Amino acid sequence: MTRGDDRELDAALRKTLLELTSIPSPIGEEKELCDAIEARLWRTLGDGARITRRGSSLVVGIPARDGDGTPLRIGLVGHLDTVRTEHDGPVRIEGDKLYGPGAADMKAGLALMIELAERASAGTLAAELVLVFYEREEGPYDENMLGPLLAEIDVLRSLDLAICLEPSDNKLQLGCMGSVHVTARFRGRTSHSARPWQGDNAIVRAAPVLAELGELAPRDVTLEGLLFREVITPTMAQGGRGRNIVPDVFEINLNVRFAPGRTPDDAIEDVRALVAGRCEILAIDRSPAGRPHAKHPLVDKLAACGVRAIEPKQAWTDVARFDQVGVPAVNFGPGTQAQAHQRNEYTELGLLLEGYRILERFLRSL
Repeated sequence: MTRGDDRELDAALRKTLLELTSIPSPIGEEKELCDAIEARLWRTLGDGARITRRGSSLVVGIPARDGDGTPLRIGLVGHLDTVRTEHDGPVRIEGDKLYGPGAADMKAGLALMIELAERASAGTLAAELVLVFYEREEGPYDENMLGPLLAEIDVLRSLDLAICLEPSDNKLQLGCMGSVHVTARFRGRTSHSARPWQGDNAIVRAAPVLAELGELAPRDVTLEGLLFREVITPTMAQGGRGRNIVPDVFEINLNVRFAPGRTPDDAIEDVRALVAGRCEILAIDRSPAGRPHAKHPLVDKLAACGVRAIEPKQAWTDVARFDQVGVPAVNFGPGTQAQAHQRNEYTELGLLLEGYRILERFLRSL
């Protein structure tokens, strides 16, 4: 891998991120961005890489240099889609920030993946590099296209380490929380709101459960020296038939975040115990947790390459999917984490070069 001058590399990273962010790719509309990345990598890598496309997702393999033994296989993984955020201006650079949809989550990570691939041409690394650009991460678990890619493409299940370039401020974030969405459905009986005693108000029925949720403290779980915090959070509510009708149905979405080592079924049982028969519950989206792999030698090696900190991932990411198929995976990316999904989303440009150098040191160390 050619190091090059920091100023030249910094300028290249900024240019690539600006180009990526200028191509809209809200969930379900990733094709244009996938087309652009595929065309660029065919142009810059040519026959030196194996490029496989499935829908609006790409898997790119860059062979290791010739040598004795079987080389390590390292995956760099990033989703192409963004959430639909609001912005008061066009995609642009102002000072040390780049503004635009997905600038932090996670086109900053995609920019690193592309620049690393282009500068680590075939046969220059001791490890084989596998890049995964995939669609529909920002939606339901079952619609995320990394799942079918893992099932179909054998090389992805044989990675020695997968690095998901989710925004983490160049911190190494280990494991991930599992997530379950549960509909809590309270039933009552309609009546005219002028005579509420003739009905049974489903919203009022929900009040004690909501009060208990408001008093519910996080449950702390320590795993491999990392603290994960389990929570149950009401996030949406709907119900009622009209302004003058006592509601007979009221539904609350409960998002349960649970620690590695527990399952979606465990999380659903937590909700069942909390509501204690006072409502119906229906699990509508189940995402498993991912183990930290804190003591894995490749994780240790990456941690020693200049990451800003090592901490647990208090959210869900696709490290869980890799964990499900026996591949150790971590979260590490240059995006500004606090800006993910925000109005006028931006990323701090200084993180790009720093993140690139950390990954470069790691790949060189292999």
